[in-house]
Amino acid sequence: MKFAVIVFPGSNCDIDMLHAIKDELGEEAEYVWHTADSLDEYDAVLLPGGFSYGDYLRSGAIARFSRVMIEVIKAAEAGKPVLGVCNGFQILLEAGLLPGAMLRNSDLKFICRPASLKITNAGTLFTTGYSEGEVITIPIAHGEGNYYCDEETLQSLTENNQIVFTYHGENPNGSLQDIAGIVNERGNVLGMMPHPERAVDSLLGSADGIKVFQSIVRNWRESHAVNA
Repeated sequence: MKFAVIVFPGSNCDIDMLHAIKDELGEEAEYVWHTADSLDEYDAVLLPGGFSYGDYLRSGAIARFSRVMIEVIKAAEAGKPVLGVCNGFQILLEAGLLPGAMLRNSDLKFICRPASLKITNAGTLFTTGYSEGEVITIPIAHGEGNYYCDEETLQSLTENNQIVFTYHGENPNGSLQDIAGIVNERGNVLGMMPHPERAVDSLLGSADGIKVFQSIVRNWRESHAVNA
């Protein structure tokens, strides 16, 4: 399986993302610059964390207009797995690939620490390696992770089981309904504020994040075996 790690000016978690795929999973991964005009050769797309374009205007607001985002949208529409982490999640929201928006953290401070998450949907292609209701530890590092949407959107997310991760025990940023990660209706686009790529080895304090990437690979292989 071949992953594209999208790099915007200001990305700073792209190296962590590439490490998770190449060194921990042993799969193929390449950096893809924000000016790229094709993602056809890749099986999955990863949008890493950071501060794309310095977070000017809003987090992800400028990156959303990068040339590569046309290709990211095409990949999502084609059913390829698309994962946006932290700033990557914010970019997916700005691009309209996921519903809702991000507000400043409720205490108006940047937060960087481990967070407890509950798996609320273990049936997505990103979470089949987990158990429903399982509690895991994944680091967070953001200043604008306070997820918000209107009541109609929240009802839709709930009814369609699109809320994948919620904060457990403590809500660090004021996010609506403790939401930490959601998928689109089709289930192939995931946005999450916590950083699974920073939790892929026990030496880092937690290996709970590796199952996100293992789930992607396992489901991709199974789908290709069926279609072969």
